[in-house]
Parts: sequence; C-alpha cells; structure tokens
Amino acid sequence: MSTGELLSIEPQELQFPFELRKQISCSLNLSNKTDNYVAFKVKTTNPKKYCVRPNTGVVLPRSTCNVIVIMQAQKEAPPDMQCKDKFLLQTVVASPGATAKDITSEIFNKESEHHVEECKLRVIYVAAPRPPSPVREGSEEGLSPRASVSDNGSLNAAESVSRTRLEQHKHQDNSDDIFLMSEIKKDLTWICFKCGIIPCQIINAIFFFRLMNK
Repeated sequence: MSTGELLSIEPQELQFPFELRKQISCSLNLSNKTDNYVAFKVKTTNPKKYCVRPNTGVVLPRSTCNVIVIMQAQKEAPPDMQCKDKFLLQTVVASPGATAKDITSEIFNKESEHHVEECKLRVIYVAAPRPPSPVREGSEEGLSPRASVSDNGSLNAAESVSRTRLEQHKHQDNSDDIFLMSEIKKDLTWICFKCGIIPCQIINAIFFFRLMNK
C-alpha cells in the first residue's frame, strides 16, 4: 500500500492477467485519511491503450473511492511479458463540498498555490488463470457401464444381463434353467472377449458351480 499525506493507494502496482484479444481490467482503492475533500486525477503514458473510470474525482473525508483501469484488447504480447506503461496519480486538497464537476486541470498545476501529491504506479502482466483440466478418459466419471469392474472382479454389465435373464425364467423347470445358464454364459463370454478383463475359463467354473448347487 502506498501512503501519502492525503490518500492511501492500494495496490501499488496495476496487475493485469494478460490474454490476447481480450479486454482486461483491474482496480485501485483510494482511501482519504484526512478530514478534507481530496481531488484526484489519473494520468498514463499510454492513453490510447487504457481507459480509466473515473480519471478525475473527489474522495470524501475518511472515505474510499474505487477507480477501474481497463486495458484494451491486445493483438500481440510484449517481449518477455514486460510492460513499460506507467500511471501517475495526482492528489490535492479541494474546497469543502467539492464534486467531480468542480475539478479542473488547473488545481493539479504544480506552479499554483496548491500542494500537489504524486504517486507513480507501474503496470505488470501476470499469467492468466488456467481453466480446469477435463476429466481423463477411463476415470470414474467417464467409465462405461459395460467396461466397469466391481471389487470382486466381476463385470457389472454381465451381472445386469444375468440378473435380468434369471428373473424372466425363475418360474421355469430345470431344463429351462440349464438353457438359461447356457445363454447367460454366451453373454458373459462375449463381454469378456470385448473387455478382456475376466478369462473365459473363470466364467465356465463359476457357472459349473452354480449348476451343481441348483
């Protein structure tokens, strides 16, 4: 924080998250430390590149004023991301009850009877924030149901197929059960072949065990 006799200025540097072809802004907070009305004026070495709102004004006693500095969209980045632009903030005690309309360039003239304070601010380009990285393929959010694997090593998709077929044939006789198991085995064998997760020999052993315990 830069502190003069009249105003406290924060920050001391104008930091812009630089991006090509994008308008960028930052703000200055001017705090009046006195019981007087304080007039201010903001100048820059590159007026075509920046827009200051407001560039002149009055800060009331013991109050704060916010100034927005807007950098126009740039077509190319400077070498090494270094900026030579600078700003100059001039402040002077104004008449009691003064408003922005009462501020003229003459009161900031050093040759006048007014005591003019000046504060120089430099411009710094900082790296723009990066967007969040997308979810990688194969992560938990993007995993296909057919390729997902449960903790016990079985395929969730296969369990869904077998559960559906068993419910459809649960009232049929043993011969139908044998046929049903054969059909489910085909489904699991196909899924196993596509996913390459569980060997077909394990599937055969699982269904043999189930048939023996019917």
